[in-house]
Amino acid sequence: MAIRQRIGLRQVRALKPGDTIWDASLSGFGARRQKSEAVSYVLYYRTGERRQRWYTIGRHGAPWTPDTARDEARRLLGDVAHKGDPAAEKRAARNAQTVSELCDLYLADAEAGRLVTRRRSPKKESTLAADRGRIERHVKPLLGRRAVASVTRGDVEAFMFDVAAGKTAAKVKTKPRGLARVRGGRGTASRTVGLLGAIFTYAVRHRMRSDNPVHGVVRPADGRRNRRLSDDEYKALGGALRKAEEASMWPAAIAAARFLALTGWRSGEVLGLRWDEIDLARRTAKLADTKTGASTRPLSHAACDVLRGLTHSGELVFVATRGTGRMLGFPKLWARIAKLGELTADVTPHTLRHSFASLANDLGYSEPTIAALIGHQGHSVTSRYIHSADPVLLAAADAVANRTAELMGEPPTAAQVIPLRSAG
Repeated sequence: MAIRQRIGLRQVRALKPGDTIWDASLSGFGARRQKSEAVSYVLYYRTGERRQRWYTIGRHGAPWTPDTARDEARRLLGDVAHKGDPAAEKRAARNAQTVSELCDLYLADAEAGRLVTRRRSPKKESTLAADRGRIERHVKPLLGRRAVASVTRGDVEAFMFDVAAGKTAAKVKTKPRGLARVRGGRGTASRTVGLLGAIFTYAVRHRMRSDNPVHGVVRPADGRRNRRLSDDEYKALGGALRKAEEASMWPAAIAAARFLALTGWRSGEVLGLRWDEIDLARRTAKLADTKTGASTRPLSHAACDVLRGLTHSGELVFVATRGTGRMLGFPKLWARIAKLGELTADVTPHTLRHSFASLANDLGYSEPTIAALIGHQGHSVTSRYIHSADPVLLAAADAVANRTAELMGEPPTAAQVIPLRSAG
């Protein structure tokens, strides 16, 4: 016999063998008792193909109460609305007996946008590519054949030490002429264990095991570098850029390197910059998609001069040598520039970002100002409504860019005085 009313503790306790009660406030959510004393919370729904599905949320008792089970049913119905099928996913998860199969399930959901980051947005393709590489090159070779339920904290610690020691080091063919050198190391071990923690959290959520074996594992520092350019290295970089111009190196690559030094942006942001994201009149760039989401950046006069020196030959500002896509060969071109300046191998495009922020700090600018210049995540609600850089940020961008140009042996760009609005 089926009853329809809001499910509470009293209604659950009153269920007789064979009874089912349907919740009056949430369609499809119910509780049923079969022949035993146990009561199970269930969800009935239809998929996009109009197929009927039964999903057992769990038995009454910790952690499942009428309220927690109703919340879980509401979440599951949200997945159904986004073309998910919780029952099918649950069956697939139960069949995933190995860590390798678990990783495949995790990646499939991440690629479909069903897993979100701490910023509550789907993982970016660059992050997914890094996840795939760490799974294929480290996790699967060392843990792939292990049963999901059998992995212990000791196994995770042994995995971490093996990756740090270079046990997974190899040369991997990535495409017809591509070769990836997998080296391992402490930083790689730390970041891979972080990913493994997320994968096992996914396993717990899908009831493949009751705990996360990564919890409690002490990871080494991830090897983040705080390298900044010295005054002599800035001078060498400026000389290298001028030598590259004399050697007729690809102009867009030289411009990209100079723009990186003058702005402190991430290299991916520079290489993906589009002309429709730039407002030279307001000296503002509005980046639609960065590591921290949409971002509005001030542009110094020096950075604008770099942009004005380029020709419009497509959507992207810094065009590739062939085709209309991104400049995938920039790392090799940067290596050639660094070689011309006799810069060490640890001077990378990211070094320019850290150096820009360090120069801004040397000039006395505050952390929020530096964050706005280089695009660190802002926490202000007001920042969501800012559509152009204000005079203070523009002045800061000019000051840091001019100091950068001075150290590189290039003439600073004459800044224009922008009057501030009066309080009246």
